[in-house]
Amino acid sequence: MESMEMNKLFSGIYKDKRVLVTGHTGFKGSWLTLWLTKLGAKVSGIALQPNTNPNHWELLNMNIDSNIQDIRDLEGLRSTIKRINPDIIFHLAAQPIVRLSYEEPLETYQTNVMGTINLLEVVREMPSIQAVIIVTSDKCYDNKEWDWGYRENEAMGGKDPYSSSKGCVELVASAYRNSFFSKKHNRTLIATVRAGNVIGGGDWAQDRILTDIVLAATQSRSIMLRNPNATRPWQYVLEPLSGYLALGGKLLESERNFAEAWNFGPMHENNVSVKELVVESSKCWPDVSYLVDGAQHPHEANFLMLDSSKSMKRLKWASVWGFNETVSQTINWYRMYYEEGAVMSEQILEHYINDARNKNLAWSL
Repeated sequence: MESMEMNKLFSGIYKDKRVLVTGHTGFKGSWLTLWLTKLGAKVSGIALQPNTNPNHWELLNMNIDSNIQDIRDLEGLRSTIKRINPDIIFHLAAQPIVRLSYEEPLETYQTNVMGTINLLEVVREMPSIQAVIIVTSDKCYDNKEWDWGYRENEAMGGKDPYSSSKGCVELVASAYRNSFFSKKHNRTLIATVRAGNVIGGGDWAQDRILTDIVLAATQSRSIMLRNPNATRPWQYVLEPLSGYLALGGKLLESERNFAEAWNFGPMHENNVSVKELVVESSKCWPDVSYLVDGAQHPHEANFLMLDSSKSMKRLKWASVWGFNETVSQTINWYRMYYEEGAVMSEQILEHYINDARNKNLAWSL
């Protein structure tokens, strides 16, 4: 896809915009950074060094203003953001692993909650910033194991430190929005976004199911499933990112009524069990197999689903890929990497955009 054609996505609003992505070296952050550069944005990033080898960020080898620093350092954060002077910030920097939050609860809350507060404190000092999108999680909700999806006005909660920290971030963002960014003379608009279980090529993080599947396959062993019947809303990484970018466009257009919380979950058919995910993966990569781990493990939710009706109605957003395509695109990325040394991210991005256009999604036209 020609760069000039890519620039027209999202009504061309990101071309030449100064965009800051916190957590740009992470899985979702690196994919978002790739997409923004293709949209013609002037991208800067703030993040820690990637903590896996290999990692998607280094494989992409992008030439952007990359700043390696900790968002818990308020003064360092302030200095960097003031130098960048962004038009919009996508805040993804976080401790993202549920099981690690049991081992490091203090660091989880410090990074996820205080790191976000640090960011918002700097934004308060910079009225030139037009918009901030804070990425939380579907796990921010008080999960009652319902058979229906959670809507944006449901109660926050979380039975583990990670989930609780994301619920806290939602409450912090709401309090800051109402206390400091609600006046008509205040230009900065604050929104939060909640996605499902994001999968895709380039994720090697610890305790992620696709990472476990891929590493087991490359080592000719079976993956051990802790909770094979747990149901999750699986979605390709580009799905929520398209929603974040569509929402960011509205905020950059000063659409104040979009400065609120948003769900970007997958279509209903993508809510399937961990076991079904592994079985589908084995169809794309015959080396994938599994065993059930009967040991005791820390609590994780069994059933969780998002209701994205609001995003579909007001943003005209929708998922592009169903479950089978989501899994095949993910597994094929890894197979190409391990078998041929290829990084297929740009090709997959173009494929995704073309499929979105075939569905006449507003942001792709």
